[in-house]
Amino acid sequence: MGALSQPEEAVALVKLWVAARKMKRQIPPEEHWTFCYDMLRKVSRSFAFVIQQLGPDLRNAVCIFYLVLRAMDTVEDDTSIPTEEKLPILRDFYRHAYDPNWRFSCGTNHFKVLMDKFRYVSTAFLELDQGYQKPIEEITRLMGAGMAKFICQEVETIDDYDEYCHYVSGLVGYGLSRLFHAAGTEDLASDQLSNSMGLFLQKNSIIRDYLEDINEIPKCRMFWPREIWSKYVDKLEGLKYEENSEKAVQCLNDMVTNALIHAEDCLQYMSLLKDYTNFRLCAIPQVTAIGTFAIFYNNVNIFRGAVKMRRGLIARIIDETRSMTDVYSAFYEFSSLLESKINDNDPSAALTRKRVDAIKKTCKSSGLLKRRGYDLEKSKYSSMLIMLALLLVAIIFGVLTPSDSVNMVLVYSK
Repeated sequence: MGALSQPEEAVALVKLWVAARKMKRQIPPEEHWTFCYDMLRKVSRSFAFVIQQLGPDLRNAVCIFYLVLRAMDTVEDDTSIPTEEKLPILRDFYRHAYDPNWRFSCGTNHFKVLMDKFRYVSTAFLELDQGYQKPIEEITRLMGAGMAKFICQEVETIDDYDEYCHYVSGLVGYGLSRLFHAAGTEDLASDQLSNSMGLFLQKNSIIRDYLEDINEIPKCRMFWPREIWSKYVDKLEGLKYEENSEKAVQCLNDMVTNALIHAEDCLQYMSLLKDYTNFRLCAIPQVTAIGTFAIFYNNVNIFRGAVKMRRGLIARIIDETRSMTDVYSAFYEFSSLLESKINDNDPSAALTRKRVDAIKKTCKSSGLLKRRGYDLEKSKYSSMLIMLALLLVAIIFGVLTPSDSVNMVLVYSK
């Protein structure tokens, strides 16, 4: 029932649902491609939507790039695999993309299916143009080596943290920049800007997943750097205990502040993109990330359970992020919302303000700001009533069938 907060979010959800239905018709009919796009949707709903807006060749390449890395990430994340077995798999994973006979069963749920049927991904990879295969191979090789390094090494310092995030996500930024260039749609972006695009997203995920990761069975793997958390607690797991709530929030705010340093690079990277669909692919996750950082900041619930952005707000971001005007406006508004939560008694408050000010200054100096009115709070309206009213309108005008509407309500009311 909490999927929506404002009527305009319901409109965005209906539009998103309709667009997603249309995109299904673009999927190649071959079994391996059907599997790949279905799996893409299951392991990343938001990325799946923006990837499918790309042109056909680049769309297929980015889909496979994402699935290859997700499969390798599944191996890295599975703590039940002995280290001596995991390390060679990670280091050689780039070779497996070329081998339709390779498989390795691990992971859970959709990720287990991806691993069990990885042959479909390999088959699709082999159909890509060599100009796409080589960047995917290169990034997979570098990422696998980096993941293997950090299986045997703790994240102690902020430099370690940045290095780990580079391997698991900054390299994704490198890869996308190279795929865009191979498609002939963009100039080759600098490695620094590409890296920052990945680090901004990865640090968002690491903060979000604190509780899930710390409770991992049979053993946890954590990526919050000791250099930050040791200022607040003796053991990282101490952040989840209620008696440490004040210190936990201060540590969280320190982590968010650390991530904000990448925002200006991200804005510069996006401002240089020429192709509209490439821009949307990059901008929607970044806008969602800055909004999610605003939700995370000063929010003790990170240590109590899942903290996520409303689906309705995500749908609105997807619908409204179409130009740098939209990006600058969103970054400015979400940064302002984060700023409104800063407590001057927080140990990192001064640095947080400095980084928020820098983001707002960059956005304001663009001369492109317009008011979006993004809101992180829940609405006084009934989200389900808003949804049902808009679905009724959609049915009347023939946009959706009654059965589509039922399915949509079931999905978005979860």
